[in-house]
Amino acid sequence: MEHQNIVVLDFGGQYNQLIARRVRECGVYCEVKPYTTPVDEIRAMNPIGMIFTGGPNSVYDPAAPQADPELFQLGVPVLGICYGCQLLAHNLGGRVIAAAEDTAREYGKTETFFDTSCKLFKGLPETGVSWMSHGDYMEKVPEGFRLYAHSAACPNVAIADEERGFYGVQFHPEVNHTEHGSDMIRNFLYQVCGAKGDWTMGDYKKNAIRQIREKVGGGKVLLALSGGVDSSVAAALLAEAVGKQLTCVFVDHGLMRLNEGDEVEAAFAKWDIQFIRANAGERFLNQLAGVTEPEQKRKIIGEEFIRVFEAEAKKIGQVDYLVQGTIYPDVIESGLGSAAVIKSHHNVGGLPDYVDFKEIIEPLRMLFKDEVRQLGRELGLPEYLVSRQPFPGPGLAIRCLGEVTGDKLDLLRQADFIFRDEIAKAGLEHTMDQYFAVLTNMRSVGVQGDGRTYDYTVVLRSVTTSDFMTADWTRIPYDVLDRVSVRIVNEVPHVNRIAYDITSKPPATVEFE
Repeated sequence: MEHQNIVVLDFGGQYNQLIARRVRECGVYCEVKPYTTPVDEIRAMNPIGMIFTGGPNSVYDPAAPQADPELFQLGVPVLGICYGCQLLAHNLGGRVIAAAEDTAREYGKTETFFDTSCKLFKGLPETGVSWMSHGDYMEKVPEGFRLYAHSAACPNVAIADEERGFYGVQFHPEVNHTEHGSDMIRNFLYQVCGAKGDWTMGDYKKNAIRQIREKVGGGKVLLALSGGVDSSVAAALLAEAVGKQLTCVFVDHGLMRLNEGDEVEAAFAKWDIQFIRANAGERFLNQLAGVTEPEQKRKIIGEEFIRVFEAEAKKIGQVDYLVQGTIYPDVIESGLGSAAVIKSHHNVGGLPDYVDFKEIIEPLRMLFKDEVRQLGRELGLPEYLVSRQPFPGPGLAIRCLGEVTGDKLDLLRQADFIFRDEIAKAGLEHTMDQYFAVLTNMRSVGVQGDGRTYDYTVVLRSVTTSDFMTADWTRIPYDVLDRVSVRIVNEVPHVNRIAYDITSKPPATVEFE
């Protein structure tokens, strides 16, 4: 089945992923493409509309990214956001200049007034807060365009040529700070582009299963299963598609949370697949003995994971296809065209050269994390696995500061379980995006049972975020933190002090190491 498609053209904006997510959330498929994508390639995608992202440049700078003029001849609607709005004006006969110091420059939350006769703002309040971030000003609006929104400082916050389907907004409707921003994007998709809302995970599942079966035929498939959401959903999808032709190798490095290895194994018991659990905890601990530097820990764990995976894979014999749990943010963050590389992703961590496979299968490559979770539900994975919080590949090793030992891991597992248990009992698990305990390498004096102790400090960490690029510390109620503290110092040996981390990202990172 061919889905309707929106092309999000990236001009270096920091919110390109977020724009695409908002479109997908409205039930419309979209892809992020670099602004350098040839027009013929975009035309071949047969989009029902295009969205130009923001960007850090000024459109009048000769070195700034530019839109190919042919894009405006494709006969499809265009929504320009911030820099994308100024591109519309710049390309279609308007004039953009640097704004004066005392007017037209806007940053942050701004009261905005909307003309709701415009399709983009249909059915929305006439006044609202929008998120601005622009230092340039449209001195002249192109012929055929009208002004449809203004603020106290800027008369042309939104422009449109509704006859041609060209819309531009100086603000960012994709961010939560803009009131009714998602509704504006939905209006563009449905009121302007004529979207049908044909993008669902139920349909995706059916189509993906059919395509996998056609590709694999009677071949053997191998998947390295970490127990995380992405690899678990990929495994469930492949299991549904090819059954016993799939072998999942679950490398249990002994650095998972309490009972997590057993939960992963139980989750896949319902599928008729070859499931291998390699219990390698002792092997990993031996490699980590005496190591305290965080980056060295990560490298050791990554290398050892591959060595264990290699050893188990050799027992299987000839493999035709290798499955990776790559998801769309991995693709975007690894660099689109000339876009900045945020971080390079390499699922499976490095491929064993002895595996003679025909092809790598990446069934989640075009899905965002929330879509991956929904696909998991469609496939019947248990909710505790589908809604599992992000968990670092090195596991508890980077939440156990200093040297990693079996005894310290046991303390950390217990403390972490108590924290998660009390959050669940308070019904707060859906109010935060990641929360966990950290066993520090710091010891301090305490008093327990009328005696002096000199034991570990556990730090609790919880953040709320929409994308993990930035994060704010969670305001957990004091009574909940009190229950967690009391339980940990009473139930976990060798811990006598609890601290709560109230540092946001930046300047801190979510994880400690």
